Amino acid sequence: MDKFVNFLELKILPVATKIGSQRHMTAIRKGIIATMPLTIVGSFFTLLLNIPIESIAAMIDPFKPILDVPFRFTIGILSLYATFGIASSLAKSYKLDSLTSGILAVLAFLVATVVPVQVVEPVEGVIAAGRYINIAQLSSASLFGAILTAILSVEIYRWMKEKNITVKMPEGVPPEVANSFIALLPAAVILILFWVIRHVLGFDISATLSTILMPLKNILAGNSLFGGLLTVFLITFFWVLGIHGPAIMGPVIRPFWDISIAENTDAFATGASANNLPNIFTEQFLQWFVWIGGAGATLALVVLFLFSKSEYLKSLGRLSFLPGLFNINEPVIFGAPIVMNPILGIPFILAPLITTTLSYFLTISGVVPMMASRLPFTVISPIAAWMSTNWSIMAGVLVLINFAISIAIYYPFFKVFEKQQLDREAAAKAEEIAA
Repeated sequence: MDKFVNFLELKILPVATKIGSQRHMTAIRKGIIATMPLTIVGSFFTLLLNIPIESIAAMIDPFKPILDVPFRFTIGILSLYATFGIASSLAKSYKLDSLTSGILAVLAFLVATVVPVQVVEPVEGVIAAGRYINIAQLSSASLFGAILTAILSVEIYRWMKEKNITVKMPEGVPPEVANSFIALLPAAVILILFWVIRHVLGFDISATLSTILMPLKNILAGNSLFGGLLTVFLITFFWVLGIHGPAIMGPVIRPFWDISIAENTDAFATGASANNLPNIFTEQFLQWFVWIGGAGATLALVVLFLFSKSEYLKSLGRLSFLPGLFNINEPVIFGAPIVMNPILGIPFILAPLITTTLSYFLTISGVVPMMASRLPFTVISPIAAWMSTNWSIMAGVLVLINFAISIAIYYPFFKVFEKQQLDREAAAKAEEIAA
């Protein structure tokens, strides 16, 4: 076992750390995470529109067109916000002006993605003649195009600035004015480049990337049990190595996660049943059904620590219980520790794999609905599962069942670890007495 741990430390850990800290990967992760407040707020309006109480639903019905607006301008144009966030984050890593970079990226994304709709014959009382933007082109379906155009626009801006292909202003000009003129030529290049690609050559970057990557999305964040288990295994495995699992997996899987929950929310908002949504494996599926107390379902271990005979483990359980209740588990991961600890690392990986499998089969059988909205990760799991699945009581019950399963899986490993800890404490006391 020691040889295996040493192998992980020497061979796997450096590679995983390098991938997780790579400049573009970090920018993608930060930029997409920055959109989270908008998607959460938009999801609350989706829940409001679907309260399963007839009297309240009847009161809300006349106001549905108005109440749908927050959803359309949050989740509905998710890719537009992500473009700005990714470009701004990448620009900061290069020490470029983040505001200018964000604006140039939005320009690139809009030109490369949106084809204005030409209305020649107006519809009386509804729409006038003119050119209109279809906001559906800015939805999560264009997220891969947003990522690519954000990165390319920043790299073009950086390259032209490094090569001094810019308009220089004399000293004494305010920085915001100087930055605007520095970006003048890059803006022209970015505009013309993406205009030619999309509107002259007719090449749709977002559609092409979606076509290429959608099979991967269908595996990792669609309805594939293999993909769901692979995601769970990798996240927990990296945590055992001491690396923030979502930080490594985030740049790869978060775009798929965000597309999946956006597709579910959009389908639900347009009348689809919560049992008949496009995707099972959203981030919320893992968050509420599997990560009970945080990655690895560690709330179960924390509860076991509360009843431990070891003073240290009991103290750690008390310290970790409240954060764990709100799905924050760094205290127990690094305090036990679970990191580089084969005894606790095995159930840390095993328990989520089993609860993921159970949750998947209960979902496809219709016992539990799919996730229809996004809530903050700090909401207590049974409540969040109940709300996110269109107020399904069975979703909350499943959380409790998975919690019990996790306790059962952790228990034998906990007892072995507890015995080791008790031996250490006894040895420490003996040394104190001898001294």
